[in-house]
Amino acid sequence: MSSLKELIIQKLKDKFGSVNFEFSEFRDELTVLFDKKNVVEVCRFLKDDNELQFKLCEDVTAIDWARSKNRFTVVYHIYSIKNGFRLALKADVDESGCSIDSVSSVWKTANWEERETYDMYGIIFNNHPDLRRMYMPEEFEYYPLRKDFPLMGIPGSIPLPKK
Repeated sequence: MSSLKELIIQKLKDKFGSVNFEFSEFRDELTVLFDKKNVVEVCRFLKDDNELQFKLCEDVTAIDWARSKNRFTVVYHIYSIKNGFRLALKADVDESGCSIDSVSSVWKTANWEERETYDMYGIIFNNHPDLRRMYMPEEFEYYPLRKDFPLMGIPGSIPLPKK
């Protein structure tokens, strides 16, 4: 493991001693899984730390595991231009609450990415400044990227455009 990865792990453990982090590495990418209640504080720290400087949030998306407990995992791909290093952050979200705090106050780009994730998966981003659908009509009651959404869609659920 590179010294930057070790630095990230050590800094997170030192700063957030009570948070249970799970670190994994695959194909030279470090992934950090932690409780969703800490998402804003962890993201702000990673962005503002002078040595790390993860100033760019490249993507916010989700994984639908189609299971009852912790059905979803919200995934953040962030990048440190200073270090030329990409980091994946993950936080599990259960289906009953289906919400996580917004990180749009940390990275402005997260605004649109969280809206897209909300629109496609139905995950609510608490304290988001403008959480509304991007692709689907507001009155559409389904979330197309959920595993329980039929591949061919739901006939009659949305009117098709006229030719």
